Amino acid sequence: MRGSDIQTAGLFSYVSCEARVPSSHPLRPIRAIVDEALEVLSPDFEAMYSAIGRPSIPPEKLLRALLLQAFYTIRSERQLMEQMDYNLLFRWFVGLSMDAPIWDVTVFTKNRERLLAGDIAAKFLAALLSQPRVKALLSDEHFSVDGTLIEAWASMKSFKPKDETDGDDTDGSGAGSEGKQPPKPADRNSERDFHGEKRSNATHASTTDPDARLYKKARGQA
Repeated sequence: MRGSDIQTAGLFSYVSCEARVPSSHPLRPIRAIVDEALEVLSPDFEAMYSAIGRPSIPPEKLLRALLLQAFYTIRSERQLMEQMDYNLLFRWFVGLSMDAPIWDVTVFTKNRERLLAGDIAAKFLAALLSQPRVKALLSDEHFSVDGTLIEAWASMKSFKPKDETDGDDTDGSGAGSEGKQPPKPADRNSERDFHGEKRSNATHASTTDPDARLYKKARGQA
């Protein structure tokens, strides 16, 4: 007998996220290790936040969400919030119930910037790696990282002629040989016109990453 494709919404739901995640799922041991590391950092969290005022996003939940973003190579925090809205596994790992609302993207970003402004990220990673059980999860196998997730500090705009750097004054006065003030540095994302300008690794270098190199795309590549 063919079953009918009729969607019926239950009035009440008694299923928890915990019951839906298999006991053999690889995130379960990771979640246990993360919880122990966060417990160690509880005094640091208490010192960061005021005792009065509007409650923030719990730092424990925020750090768990950031781990998921790294584990699953989610390209933006907006996509992360979307995943947390409908992905039951993500809700379980972060510590959200089935009915808990998802944070606004702007609110999440502001809370993340405030939390990671200090050295809490380094302390969190150190607390994770100090757990004896984490060694069983480490591997020396090769893996590739999606380059689109990494912010390119050495962009095309950062490549400038080498003589511009070599010709700077070294007397510390900040002025040129004729008493002229040095040019005001351009904004990080200011527009530059590269038309007609020849650049090569022999004549140009990145001002943000000296090890960066120019390359030429092969014919037929987009």
